[in-house]
Amino acid sequence: MGSVKPSYIKNFAKDLMKAYEGDFGQDFDANKLKVSEYTDIKNKTIRNRVAGYITRVLRQKGERRRNEVEADV
Repeated sequence: MGSVKPSYIKNFAKDLMKAYEGDFGQDFDANKLKVSEYTDIKNKTIRNRVAGYITRVLRQKGERRRNEVEADV
């Protein structure tokens, strides 16, 4: 079971994904670097939590798309 993310993490991550659509992927380390590049977050824990949430959302979207394609076949 995962932990519940605070709403400020989710809101910040959603704003970043909307502003820089297509720049983030399913790789946590790459997302972590992009969050550092696009923001001025100094706290490593907050940066990692935002990057982790972005990674999780994108992996879930990719999984849903795969399931839809398999259902169509």
